[in-house]
Amino acid sequence: MERPASPPIIGAGSSGPTVMWTSSSMVCRALGALLAWFMVLAPVRAEPWRILHVMSYEAGWDWNQDQLRGFLEGFSPADIELKVVELDAKHRNDAQVKAAAQQAFALIEQWKPHLVYANDDVAQSEVTVRYLNTALPFVYSGVNLELRDYGFDRARNVTGVLEREHFAGTIALLRELRPKSRLRLAIVVDDDPTWLGVVARIRQELERRSDIEVLHWLQPRTFAAYRNALLELQDQVDAVGLLGIFRFRRRDGSFADYEEVLRWTAENSRLPDFSFWDTRVERGTLVAVTVSGLEQGRLAGRMARRILVDGVPPAAIPAEPTAKGRPMISLARARQLGIAIDARVLLGAEVLPRFAWER
Repeated sequence: MERPASPPIIGAGSSGPTVMWTSSSMVCRALGALLAWFMVLAPVRAEPWRILHVMSYEAGWDWNQDQLRGFLEGFSPADIELKVVELDAKHRNDAQVKAAAQQAFALIEQWKPHLVYANDDVAQSEVTVRYLNTALPFVYSGVNLELRDYGFDRARNVTGVLEREHFAGTIALLRELRPKSRLRLAIVVDDDPTWLGVVARIRQELERRSDIEVLHWLQPRTFAAYRNALLELQDQVDAVGLLGIFRFRRRDGSFADYEEVLRWTAENSRLPDFSFWDTRVERGTLVAVTVSGLEQGRLAGRMARRILVDGVPPAAIPAEPTAKGRPMISLARARQLGIAIDARVLLGAEVLPRFAWER
């Protein structure tokens, strides 16, 4: 997936909003056009709202674009100038991520944004925590850890949207396709700290249930180790949860792209699989009751608008998760696994008839 060479800059001029990108990336151009469209709807202020957006991952990823699009929808109509810093934590090592965070620190010092919108966990640990209880308001989305893990429960200038996966709903959907009185699972994560909160909540859910057992928690370091582990699981479990699949190293030291990981899985595993995000089902995972980046972004945008436009202090806006989950089924994967799906189940879900690489 193409990634911008440098952060995009979105500005509003005296004759109306303008969009400027410091990259020729088609992804940047498309997103820039979207931002311009939202700003056309905005009443012009004497000074536009300056918003710094710190992305944990890369700007070209659908997950990031959905959150930003939702944020702009939630914040509009308002005249804004937006700058974006990508930490790109799924492709960079720790030192590179910290170097990218320095861009955010410099912009906060020199550009002086009115508000920072930081999405996903890496942006919180690398940037937001540095500014707790300062005058600069922060709004987040896509946060998996608990408020206390970042000190947000004691911060007067921070609020946002918690990402909470739909584990029970996803398992219920999986059972509609593959009925089992007791499910034996394996769950895969990588070394991204994002997954610590997800795993903790799944473990809490498991303590309340006797009909699900996780036999294997896997954290492969390499793509080869992942492939070997998944092949060994074929006769040991009933299904596999694919959570963290972004940081499996190839022989050359680079990370295997998650699309490559999911395609290999679809082509080589006989196990039903599940996750919590639409991008996974699009790329071959069997089922998910998805967490919506768009809905998280919209709620975060409405929070930011209340802070800047309505003058509500961040501390007066409680953090909350988005409640909606969307059932999704990969019909292509179901056919591949020989699973016949009841029409009632299909009617209640978004159904994808083909794999992403076939479209």
